[in-house]
Amino acid sequence: MRLNAPVPVDAIDADLLSRLGFAAVVGMLLGLDREVRGHAAGLRTHGIVCVAAAAMTVSILSLYHQLDGDRMDPLRVFEGTGAFVGFIGAGLIVFSRGRVHNLTTAAHVWFTAVIGIACGAGQWPLVLTGSVISVALLTLLYFVERRWTLERRIGEPTTPEEREP
Repeated sequence: MRLNAPVPVDAIDADLLSRLGFAAVVGMLLGLDREVRGHAAGLRTHGIVCVAAAAMTVSILSLYHQLDGDRMDPLRVFEGTGAFVGFIGAGLIVFSRGRVHNLTTAAHVWFTAVIGIACGAGQWPLVLTGSVISVALLTLLYFVERRWTLERRIGEPTTPEEREP
C-alpha cells in the first residue's frame, strides 16, 4: 500500500492557523443571526461546519500537492461537503402546521460550508465579500420581511371567526 509521507507537527504555521482560525470566527459570526433568533443551528453549528469544510479543503489541497495530483481530484471536496451539508439541512427543515420552518437556516449552513472551503483554500477576498453579503442579507432582510408581513397583516382577519362572513 502506498501512503503519503506524514506531515510533522512542527508544520503548524501561521498560514494553517489563519485559515482554520478565520473559518471558526467567520462561521460563528455567520451563525450569530440564527442564534439570536433562536433557530436550531446557531453559533456552534455554523462554526463547526465552517472549520470542518476549511480543514477538509486544507487536507485535500495538501494531499494533492504532496502526491503531485496522482489520481486525485480536489473537486470531490465540494461533492463531499455538499452531500454532508445536505443531510444537515434536510434534518433542519421542518414542516409544521402547513408552514415550512428553518429553510433559511438550512441554506445558511450550506453557505457556511462554502465559506469554510474558501477559508481552507485561502481565498480571502471571497471569504470577506461572501460573509459581508450573507450577514447583510440575513440582518437587513429580516427587518424588511418583518415590516412587510406586518403591513400585509394589518386589516386582515386573524381568527377563523373573523374570516367567516
